Amino acid sequence: MTKYECLVCGWVYDPAEGDPENGVPAGTAWEDVPEDWVCPECGAAKDMFEALES
Repeated sequence: MTKYECLVCGWVYDPAEGDPENGVPAGTAWEDVPEDWVCPECGAAKDMFEALES
């Protein structure tokens, strides 16, 4: 699965890990992350993330 990087702080969302502390279980594809989810590091909106080349 594709990882996504926050363009503000560089934090990487890895679908294999999810973000369980913020309600996104491991194995959650980026497309299934809620639209109101924000970066756990800096609070940037989901639309501030960009897919990383694999």
